Amino acid sequence: MSTAELAFVAGATGYTGRSVVRELRAHGVRTVAHVRRESREFERWSTAFRELGSEIDSTPWGAGAFERRFAELRPTHVFALLGTTWARARREARTARGEKPSYQSIDVALTTELVRAAAALAHEPRFVFLSSIGTAPGTRNPYRASRWRIESTVREALDDWTLVRPSFITGPDRDERRLGETLGAATGDAVLALAGLLGARRLRDRYRSIRGTDLARALVRLAFDPTARGRVIHAEELR
Repeated sequence: MSTAELAFVAGATGYTGRSVVRELRAHGVRTVAHVRRESREFERWSTAFRELGSEIDSTPWGAGAFERRFAELRPTHVFALLGTTWARARREARTARGEKPSYQSIDVALTTELVRAAAALAHEPRFVFLSSIGTAPGTRNPYRASRWRIESTVREALDDWTLVRPSFITGPDRDERRLGETLGAATGDAVLALAGLLGARRLRDRYRSIRGTDLARALVRLAFDPTARGRVIHAEELR
């Protein structure tokens, strides 16, 4: 890693994103954190990221704005960490245009903008996409189906990419509570710990939860690892 590299972090204010910004800056990487200007916490996160030495970007979504911005910044690494809960999706839709929210209109559409902007650059950046365990064609789970659509778009449009599929993401400092995810992680980890004791270590390692800080450390490591180019990274490889 060197100061000649520039990492653009979309989804920087999310639980994993903020840790990725911190990890990048700890390694001395020039970092641009995207923070939506209309966010109620714009000042909070802008201040926090600047204190880490990160730059702030507020490029609006839509109308090819990211293609123009990437042409100016010329990032060497792009972290696509966008993700939403269903409750947040409904809230965002109410405060925007009143449209019915969906993973397609939020996660898929916005990440696709990043993919197109990266593909338009003369020198393609490493594109790191935070997907999810269980992502596969034909899944009936709406969230994982959206992840598969994004993964397919990344593969088709780019050559230098890394797709990461973690299990539950947890941590004591998570300020957005996801009850289902928290309970699932706690219950699952207990069952998997027993499975590990009984010899099912591979099963345990694939499905047990991971802390946001540990995931961020792995994402940054993979972004700068030449051998991670064009690979799907599963949960057990993040530890």
